[in-house]
Amino acid sequence: MAQALAEARAAGRGITLEGAGSKRRYGGAAGAAGVSISTTALHRLLQYEPHDLTISVQAGMPWAELEKMLAANGQSIPLDPPCARQATVGGVVASGLCGPRRLKTGAVRDMVIGMSFATLEGKLIQTGGMVVKNVAGLDMGKLMIGSWGTLAAIVSVNFKLTPSPPRTRTFVLPAARLDGVQRGLLQPVAYDLWKKPGAETKLLVQCAGTEAVIERCTRELAGAEIVEGEAEHALWDEVREFGPRFLDAHAEGVLVRTACTLTQTADLLATLPGAGAARAGNGIVYGAFAHGDEARAWMKGALERGWEPVVESAPAGFPSAERWPRVGNDFTLMEKLKGMFDEGGLLNRGRLYGRI
Repeated sequence: MAQALAEARAAGRGITLEGAGSKRRYGGAAGAAGVSISTTALHRLLQYEPHDLTISVQAGMPWAELEKMLAANGQSIPLDPPCARQATVGGVVASGLCGPRRLKTGAVRDMVIGMSFATLEGKLIQTGGMVVKNVAGLDMGKLMIGSWGTLAAIVSVNFKLTPSPPRTRTFVLPAARLDGVQRGLLQPVAYDLWKKPGAETKLLVQCAGTEAVIERCTRELAGAEIVEGEAEHALWDEVREFGPRFLDAHAEGVLVRTACTLTQTADLLATLPGAGAARAGNGIVYGAFAHGDEARAWMKGALERGWEPVVESAPAGFPSAERWPRVGNDFTLMEKLKGMFDEGGLLNRGRLYGRI
């Protein structure tokens, strides 16, 4: 990997870097490139210490294979990324995308304790290690998380693991009960607002733990529809894969991610003309639009109301400048980092939401 990157840089050739290609429509459209590199041949298990709750795998390992391996030991990496059946480990980390359980367990950067990555200079850099509490100073590997492969190529990743809970139960409630859940004493694993076309918005609350915890949650959420077992798994799979499945069904579809305050999640979701899902515990709302004009019109109104929309996925012809319409004050630093790793702008041009 390091040699291939160095050779492409020496020749001044643009590079498209990806795993299994499950998120080609996510982020920004990749610019023209003379070299295409996939990590799928890097699929080995490097080290697994179940008792230490750590694992190290190469970046091309399928995420579904990793989940299956961990489940056999009652463990998991609770990220719930979209495209989970097709994605690679490196793709999950490079995109930084999470699912419903981020509320309780954290984001990708909270799970990664070490990494190795190859640079355009042909060097292999190792950061972190196999220890959960690592305070060795600047961790350059964290820069790779959410970079969409615009800085370097992730080669391997070390994760901290989470024991799987003994029980889970999901409660389906009217959306009007959101305020009570947000202000209550319960600590659910996830709670999402779920809006399907032609149906009332529902509040989905998943609780996990011992039998005593589950029974307390049942009392606190009295009157809810209870979903367990395979039906529960199918429900959250539908929520997690909401974006990819919508895009599969709509060739010109656009998926928009918007940040807001917790008290605004229900109001924001209500403004969407179509389907949507809200991470009601951390203020992230996803909206699905059948075509670009519909998405742009909604985003204009969202910006006027002080919300921060970003186009998570769109057809290649969607204008790059409109994918991330309002960048923050840290964007200048991001550009400087890009220049340090990739001065010629060769690696995954445009993949960071059309801006880098």
